[in-house]
Amino acid sequence: MVQSQMDVGKALTAAAARGDTAGVQRILEDSRVHPDTLNEFGRTALQVMMMGSPQIARLLLKKGANPNVQDRHGIAPVHDAARTGFLDTLQVMVEFGASVNIPDKNGALPIHIAIWEGHREVVEFLAPRSDLKHCNASGQSAIDVARASNMPDMIDLLR
Repeated sequence: MVQSQMDVGKALTAAAARGDTAGVQRILEDSRVHPDTLNEFGRTALQVMMMGSPQIARLLLKKGANPNVQDRHGIAPVHDAARTGFLDTLQVMVEFGASVNIPDKNGALPIHIAIWEGHREVVEFLAPRSDLKHCNASGQSAIDVARASNMPDMIDLLR
């Protein structure tokens, strides 16, 4: 049975969202589809994948997925990994060229989000790689976000 590109994109993103590594692998190999094939909502597998699945991120990125794909709000997978605190997934994305200095539409970098969410290990990883002087739409740098969030341990990490 021949599937449309949309059907394959839907199946691929569904497998990624479930954290089904074998399913993602099978769809990529059987369909010979690009890993950035869109689902019916215009999103890629990397954008909807279960963030706690670094093996899926690695598989998609090895097959050529765009590590810096952004949705209409400017949110990239690195923002999602920073928000959810999945350091292992974030490390894989950075290894494959994901920018940690890509702002969302509010000007927030992944480090701003990791600070807001209190993910210390993620902030430790991002700090030496991030533009710490970059300000979000509210004019806050990473250290300003840490101060506003009343997180002295984060402030120490950023100095």
